[in-house]
Amino acid sequence: MNYNETVQFLFEQLPMYQRTGTAAYKNNLDNSLSLDKYFNHPHKKYNTIHVAGTNGKGSVSHILASILQEAGYSTGLYTSPHLHDFRERIKINGTMISEENVISFVSENKQFIEQMKPSFFEMTVAMAFNHFATQKVDVAVIETGLGGRLDSTNIITPVLSIITNIGFDHTDLLGDTLEKIAFEKAGIIKPKIPVLIGQLQEDIFHVFYEKAKTSDSPLYVADEIYHAEIKGIADDFKTVDVYKGNEFYFSGLKLTLMGDYQLKNLQTILKAVDILNDTGFDIKPEDVLSGIKNVIKNTDFKGRWQILSKSPTIICDTGHNEDGIHEVVSQLEKTDFECLHIVFGVVKDKDLKGILKLLPCNAIYYFTKANIPRSLNELSLKDNAEKFGLSGNAYKSVKEAVGDAQKKAEINDLIFIGGSTFVVAEALSLLHF
Repeated sequence: MNYNETVQFLFEQLPMYQRTGTAAYKNNLDNSLSLDKYFNHPHKKYNTIHVAGTNGKGSVSHILASILQEAGYSTGLYTSPHLHDFRERIKINGTMISEENVISFVSENKQFIEQMKPSFFEMTVAMAFNHFATQKVDVAVIETGLGGRLDSTNIITPVLSIITNIGFDHTDLLGDTLEKIAFEKAGIIKPKIPVLIGQLQEDIFHVFYEKAKTSDSPLYVADEIYHAEIKGIADDFKTVDVYKGNEFYFSGLKLTLMGDYQLKNLQTILKAVDILNDTGFDIKPEDVLSGIKNVIKNTDFKGRWQILSKSPTIICDTGHNEDGIHEVVSQLEKTDFECLHIVFGVVKDKDLKGILKLLPCNAIYYFTKANIPRSLNELSLKDNAEKFGLSGNAYKSVKEAVGDAQKKAEINDLIFIGGSTFVVAEALSLLHF
């Protein structure tokens, strides 16, 4: 098999949550443990950092990997989903796993894969862990997929567990209350391993406190220690001042990820670095500054409040649940434009009412769907949106929706593209990013 045939085999033969939804979800770690045993426990050959959370875990994972690279560590990075190429999920020092490595992994283990029938995610995790061991990385930053307790990545014993925040997402699998969701995320807390909570959410903090206490794990809360403030905005970066407690810590830090919500992730990152240094890492302040500044260059991170064009301005963001959309809308309200055009599509299993009630009524909408089975039909999306005072037309493809928005937008208008990671992914390809 060549690379395209190999990836097609993985997409078609293995249940894939991103495409089909809950049918691909496994509620135990049996396959992950069997795969781990088959490959001789590769994750035990390097240090790992485990990152979970409803929102922000992707940003935290990429920034932390960038900082570790700047500090001189050979750094693996496992994230999901991918935007363009399957190989984006598995990187070392910003370089994707090679096509040859993907082909050889699948061809050499095809019989075992077909016999076991793991999910797409289970197999991908095994491939990543094996690749990092083969390439002898020093450390790997591992982002969870769904939840934490039953996530395929949760066979590792990391040097640090990070939980960014808790919000409503995947409630059909993780639970219909924040407390239930927090319980699932808290499943990545391991005995005697430090755990860092990004944001203090008082109603559910007891879940993490109790889990950490029974695990004898040191517990930290990032936003009780660090506070970041935007001081200036340029075309491609924000200037940020950081306080540690009441003390001035960093002045003029350059943050190239333009979403306002990145301040919360930045606070989490800074405390994570402190903890890692306490456990034996050697990350200097200059590594932190350069890692944050160079995160896009170091890791090829895309889709987070990414400015794709100007005159008119086109911005995309992968925020896809209630908390994520709230952050997007909040930043849209602070952005200058004459007319707002929103290209929007969602997947079927999201809290549609919770998302639609947040969207601005003073926008022209281009309701669409990504080219995956899990996408909500564009006509159904339009019908539901009209109940919330949102008006626009329906389009069968992201290409048609983006194209019409570009035709109608004037030079001082803003086109926002979002609602789903998969809508953003298609838009990025269309616009050659």
